[in-house]
Amino acid sequence: MAARPYDRTPGPREIPEDLPDHAGRGLPGGVELYHLRADGGIVLADREGSRELGPEREFLRFIDDGQFAHYLVGDAGTSPERPSNATVKLGVVGPRSAFTPHAHGGEHFVLSLGHAACGLHDPDRGRVTEVLLTPGMLIRIPEMMPHSFANRGDAPLTILAANTGYGIDHEDYAITAAEAEQRAAASALLPGPAGRGAPAIATATDYRVLAAALRDIERAQRVHGISGTTVRERLAARLRRVATALEVRR
Repeated sequence: MAARPYDRTPGPREIPEDLPDHAGRGLPGGVELYHLRADGGIVLADREGSRELGPEREFLRFIDDGQFAHYLVGDAGTSPERPSNATVKLGVVGPRSAFTPHAHGGEHFVLSLGHAACGLHDPDRGRVTEVLLTPGMLIRIPEMMPHSFANRGDAPLTILAANTGYGIDHEDYAITAAEAEQRAAASALLPGPAGRGAPAIATATDYRVLAAALRDIERAQRVHGISGTTVRERLAARLRRVATALEVRR
């Protein structure tokens, strides 16, 4: 989980020839064009040229070491007190790695551009459900639903993630099991209704229940590991990279 997804140094700014059909030529000032490549790289072009985004400059730490995010809307300080309505960011998930299970204070949308998996705690059935994602699939996760997103492939995975109301720095952006247990212990010392679970965001949350659900996902990850890709998915990924190479004129 601590492995860096890649270690590429951003290249010099130059004519954006690493985009399909020189798509970045002639861009008006202030317009940015992103190429989310099949190999997990991200190229940003504007009227001055293009460069590959990398963790050395353009990315922030994304919940865990080795995972990175680049904000498109909002920033890490977004919150109900400092709103931008939502945050939208590009994320890079390291090969064969998964985020620490967590829950967000707001609803969450993730578009996968590779082969991913999302482990979700199903409160109605009381069990962990794994949803396998392929390139182009988007998943919506309700607020405060315990989950963990994983990269099933052997290359960096690019995702587009949108959260309503919260940036990475907010205390309710990603509540882990350890954090939920701390909040449960603190709320138990409070008198009255607060002792049954202190309020989080706009609704009351029972942190003991939340922590137990997050621990369930952690156990599932330990026992089953990260799901792999099938032979057909690996072949499709290779063909996708070939298609990308054909679209980019060198």
